[in-house]
Amino acid sequence: MSSSRDRVEDTYEAQNDQRLDELHAKVRTLRGVTTDIHDDVERQNLMLDDTGNAFTSFGTSLASSSQRAAHAFGLGGGVKQWRLILYCLLFLVGLWLAWKIIRYWWF
Repeated sequence: MSSSRDRVEDTYEAQNDQRLDELHAKVRTLRGVTTDIHDDVERQNLMLDDTGNAFTSFGTSLASSSQRAAHAFGLGGGVKQWRLILYCLLFLVGLWLAWKIIRYWWF
């Protein structure tokens, strides 16, 4: 009876070892997935930081260009915005008239 009990215990021990090996394999897989996720998050954070820096640089450049355009159009004081609006409207009306004239001559 002792030998059959030893065989049953050996069987249980072998099953426990097999389950433990399977658990170790799953833990290694989970660790690899976790590491991959961490690396991907780090790459995305760096990309977002670079994008934020690019937008900040663009905003600074745009503000500088806006100030130079305002100075060129005589809007240095900042209150004469109507002059810039008038220039834009005149440009659009001129473009529309040029389109009408070209259309009249060709069609």
